Amino acid sequence: MFRYAEFCGCVVANDQRKETYRLRNEVLESGDVGELVANLREDVLRTICGLYVPHESMEEQWDLAGLESVLASEWGLTVDLQKWVENAESVDDSEIVERVLQAAKEVYDSKVELCGRDSFAGFERSVLLYSLDTHWREHLAALDHLRQGIHLRGYAQKDPKQEYRREAFELYGELLDVIKNDVVKSVMTVQIRSASELDQASESMNEDLAKLSDVKYQHADAEDRKSTRLN
Repeated sequence: MFRYAEFCGCVVANDQRKETYRLRNEVLESGDVGELVANLREDVLRTICGLYVPHESMEEQWDLAGLESVLASEWGLTVDLQKWVENAESVDDSEIVERVLQAAKEVYDSKVELCGRDSFAGFERSVLLYSLDTHWREHLAALDHLRQGIHLRGYAQKDPKQEYRREAFELYGELLDVIKNDVVKSVMTVQIRSASELDQASESMNEDLAKLSDVKYQHADAEDRKSTRLN
């Protein structure tokens, strides 16, 4: 059973490698990944807002101070939500989310305007590739650790094969979430004063990427599974 579980582990890893390869190629072949980054930004910020201002919740359940704090400290985004809500006749949770998204777009647009679309597009592309490659390496290590200990599930009357597939799927979902958060945070918090400064940051990431030459993106022989997209 353990050897069969190892075989299934290889299949799972190959499926995930194929999907990551597809995502990476999508970035490489895109001249401008701004739309993808915008989708990631909205997804991430909606999730964060939901933690402090739950969907369809009452004002008494809102933690606007906490939301303001985390947006400023972790995402480089200053939004005076408390004063705005106090002065408004009525506000619902969806309006708060939209206000945060609009503030984030304004910050993003100001960075693009400062450096130019071409330079910022190159930076975003480098950030995406760097995040994909770095976290994929970490994910491979996590899969290897899971595979080495999966036979222990048999002692708990669980099927190691099924447990491996389930846990590997969860790990891959976590990988995509980490990449999304990493990319959005890098783009939102980057401090720049000129296009040349941004170009230098992109070049530095590209040099680091070249050092990750041991990251293997290979097409697997197994059938393509349903794609899990970043956006």
